Amino acid sequence: MRAFIMGFACCLLGAPAQGQNTQGQNTLTIATQSEPTAMDPHFHRSNSNNAILRQVFDPMVDFDNAGKIMPRLAESWRIVDDLTWEFRLREGVRFHDGTPLQPEDVAFSFARLPDVPNSPGSFASTVRTVSRVEIVDGRTLRVTTSEPTPFLDAELTAVLILSRRLHGQATTADFNNGRAMIGTGAYRHLSYEQGNRLEAARNPAFWGDAAPWERVQIRFMSNAGSRVAALSAGDVDLIDAVPTQDVARLEADPRIAVFGTESNGTAYLFPDTVREEAPFVTDHEGRPLVPNPLRDVRVRRAMSMAINRQGVVDRLLAGQGTPAEQFAPPIAIGRIPDQPPIPHDVARARALLAEAGYPNGFRMTLHGPSGWFPGDTDVLQAVAQGLNRIGVQTRVEVLPTATFFTRATNRDFAMFMTTYASNLAAITLQQVVATRNPTLRMGPFNRQHYSNPAMDALLQEALRTMDRTRRDALTAQAMRSAMEDVAVIPILYLKVNWAGLRHRVRYDPSPSWYTNALFATPAN
Repeated sequence: MRAFIMGFACCLLGAPAQGQNTQGQNTLTIATQSEPTAMDPHFHRSNSNNAILRQVFDPMVDFDNAGKIMPRLAESWRIVDDLTWEFRLREGVRFHDGTPLQPEDVAFSFARLPDVPNSPGSFASTVRTVSRVEIVDGRTLRVTTSEPTPFLDAELTAVLILSRRLHGQATTADFNNGRAMIGTGAYRHLSYEQGNRLEAARNPAFWGDAAPWERVQIRFMSNAGSRVAALSAGDVDLIDAVPTQDVARLEADPRIAVFGTESNGTAYLFPDTVREEAPFVTDHEGRPLVPNPLRDVRVRRAMSMAINRQGVVDRLLAGQGTPAEQFAPPIAIGRIPDQPPIPHDVARARALLAEAGYPNGFRMTLHGPSGWFPGDTDVLQAVAQGLNRIGVQTRVEVLPTATFFTRATNRDFAMFMTTYASNLAAITLQQVVATRNPTLRMGPFNRQHYSNPAMDALLQEALRTMDRTRRDALTAQAMRSAMEDVAVIPILYLKVNWAGLRHRVRYDPSPSWYTNALFATPAN
């Protein structure tokens, strides 16, 4: 089937793609790999949700694609003192139905974050230190925190603002069926068909510059070959998650432009270091292993050394990525400076396994999502091959993303691969490897319930340190503690690519992997 699709795509490349898209010259049609897990802006902190919903809803502040925090609904903000931030909202902003934006809506949005049922990845940690929101006047609010919070503005880039009047009783189902899809964004929601497409129209009353596209259609195409074929035929204007093996060919095509950038995301393995008996880990006869070998740091180091990261990037991803030497990517602030590469050393890995009491290895299953990033299944298979070489007989099981994340959150796996993206190393640690504490809203993505008190202490100090130099040094120490304990096994930093019809569209590539019309402009 793959050979047929690729052959079909190659045939299509021989014919001109002259915007056969029947939607019209002022309609942008995008084919995207991932669809949202829900349309509720506070349901799931995932890239696909965040990207699509930003067309309809706005945060108070946001990162631009250069990593700088920019005003959105808040035209300005300032630090009053170590525990107080003041935000000034833009004048005259209205939701799509005409309801005015007020400071009370921001307070409502903050309060709603922890209360969204069945969230597979909560936004609650973004406001974990917010103790009070004071309405100063019709456009100004003051946010009081329980401790110094130097990253509050960065955290709030993730929070899309809802209306207390329109969304006070709204459920996730109300967003999914469209009734609650009323925001302040550049585009108004028209329709959403799960598994098929989403449609939006330009908001004529948008508070910012008018959107260049009258209508936007986003088609969900998980199959990479189908996306490339649709672009080559001119059925869509833009695709994301360009298959790594197709980047060079598409770059050479005069009708197509490729837009790529290094991302702020890391692909990593997350081992179960907590349970005495882990699922999917057995001896060579298939009997459960007790104690769980993944609890031994020597085993985790051996598994990390077994991965040929440079080979994965060069051979499987055609150079579309960078081998990871720590959890946070190069774009992230506060990472370990001058960290050496993780060695690929099969002999040393075997020796470490023997020291840990597993000279003959063991068996396990490695899980991952299918279609989460280009080449993800191939990367999983390469990791499994590396583990097999050191005696850990590994099989791979991939699952649809919604199923995978639900099961990962339920702790159904011994070790799985996923990604995390952030411009801040401290937030990466706080979200993924900080000791899980729902009350303090720490470790919301710590699906394996890892705990390292030494790392926690350094991180907590960094998270309340207002001085940038000292904060970055503390974050780097916390990162080093996590890496020495092999809390996670970083594999690679991802490069992300979009491709579009050259005569139709230009795309400003997002390090956060965001695919939406906000970054697309007409070619002419």
